[in-house]
Amino acid sequence: MVLTAVAAGCIKNDLPYPRIQQNILAIEAAGESKAAVIDSANLTVTLYLSELVDIRAVNFSVFDITPEATASPNLAVGVHDLSRPIVVNVSRYQDYEWVVSAEQTIERWFRVEGQIGESVIDDIGKRVMLRVPETADLSQLKLTAVKLAPAGISNMVPDLQPGVIDLSKPLDVAVTCWGRTEVWTIYAEKSELVVMTTRADAWAQVIWVYGDGPADGENTFRYRRADSEEWSTVNAADVVNNGGAFSAAIAHLEPLTQYVVVAVSGEDVGNEMTVTTESTRILPDGSFDQWWLNGKVWCPWDENGERFWDTGNTGAATLGESNVQPSDHTPTGSGQSAMLESRFVGIAGIGKLAAGSIYTGSFRKVDGTNGILDFGRPWQQRPTKLKGYYQYTTAPINYASSELSDLKGKPDSCHIYIALTDWTAPFEVRTNPRNRQLFDASSPSVIAYGELIRGSNTNGYEEFVIRLDYRATDRVPAYLLITCAASKYGDYFTGGTGAILYVDQLSLDYDL
Repeated sequence: MVLTAVAAGCIKNDLPYPRIQQNILAIEAAGESKAAVIDSANLTVTLYLSELVDIRAVNFSVFDITPEATASPNLAVGVHDLSRPIVVNVSRYQDYEWVVSAEQTIERWFRVEGQIGESVIDDIGKRVMLRVPETADLSQLKLTAVKLAPAGISNMVPDLQPGVIDLSKPLDVAVTCWGRTEVWTIYAEKSELVVMTTRADAWAQVIWVYGDGPADGENTFRYRRADSEEWSTVNAADVVNNGGAFSAAIAHLEPLTQYVVVAVSGEDVGNEMTVTTESTRILPDGSFDQWWLNGKVWCPWDENGERFWDTGNTGAATLGESNVQPSDHTPTGSGQSAMLESRFVGIAGIGKLAAGSIYTGSFRKVDGTNGILDFGRPWQQRPTKLKGYYQYTTAPINYASSELSDLKGKPDSCHIYIALTDWTAPFEVRTNPRNRQLFDASSPSVIAYGELIRGSNTNGYEEFVIRLDYRATDRVPAYLLITCAASKYGDYFTGGTGAILYVDQLSLDYDL
């Protein structure tokens, strides 16, 4: 008995704790300008705060983490200073360090009558620099508009108002907001140049050109091929003016061609800039004529060809058949199209809705009854439109996740979208609710985006054009993402069985 007791006392529990990543599932802060971005792959959260929020005293209205985990600090309690990132330790069995940061843009401006271009606002150095013509009297400038802090919750000393202002020497302005005071310094300098060409961003068939000139001037641009002496002038109606800064899109140009552009204000001509337009690139396999059957998985590429598109068929086929297949139903009556169908896949009623979808990227692997996908293909060109043909038949939503249960019974919607991003690698999509990560069109990494959503039947095939909305004209993309889905909320396994989307003849346009 003694030996047995001794032996029992030596028994150790060598079973390891399960290694399950603990996540921040949902987060919302009071005064957000848009929804936060949760990146469970890199354990980061980015909040976007409006300028009316004190970034050093942020209240969180929602802070959900993996069930049974604990968080330190608990963002649901008290107020938090997000002027610098916060490290939140989410723990259960192991510790997972999440970094929560905030971005906040405060609109600021300082304008005087007749200034050249927009004032340069230095947020870090707390300086404002503006340029005026050589003939201007710096002691008698006329202030037209000023905003150096959030409107309505700050004050300035001296209290600047529209009217005459003396900037013959730097002017210090004390700005107080949230009980803290910052001193801004306003500078004015004279410029010999009345108008300047400040930037020209050359795409394949469009050049976006920017200039500075008198705010009240007749500002426009001229352009010509570098091998020609004949200038063309941009119509005044096509010029966008923002005080003394102005811009325009010069369209209908030739790819891989050198052009000269120049800003003009009345009789004054600025500095010339020479740029070369980019190449165009055809969208691979946009006709969806190349397919092969790998077991029971239909693949949208030739067996020995380039793999540009993929589907969720690998996941759907684990419990059923491919719900994305080639079809001879096309808008031209020849070739093939992609038929995407949303259907329930499972055995004996156990399973889930699989939304038919096709996308640029690759299906990596199955995660239980969920999927892990890589979104995007390398791409450096800057198209302006996605064009093609689609036919859609909707169905009542009869499967819905808990967070989208209010959609049950409503018509399903198809979703076609295009995005250009500056990702450094394909974007990992995970549909498992435990560590879900989905594409977010509002992410800072998205350079351009456009979409089509429809919740009703089409009359046969219809042509569509999706225009890309670029957030900056000087950013060059690294990846192209195009996704077509028979059910808009298919990533949440929500949709209507029998919703069918046909897509065909997808192409990219590079002109306006």
